[in-house]
Amino acid sequence: MTLQELISENLKAEINASGKTKSDIAKEIGVSRQTLSQYLSGRIQPSLLTFAKLCRAIGASADDILGLTK
Repeated sequence: MTLQELISENLKAEINASGKTKSDIAKEIGVSRQTLSQYLSGRIQPSLLTFAKLCRAIGASADDILGLTK
């Protein structure tokens, strides 16, 4: 598994665990639902600021998303 695949899988898992909808998360971090889907598929990468907002919105640490704690 590549690092990009690991990040995508961790993001998906943390979003599911958050109990929030993807639409709600997209609104909260200031991107479209389509852009969030592209982050999750690994087609594009969020800026550092957007990544921080995403982590905060889903209640996950950057280390969890990046696979540094698992």
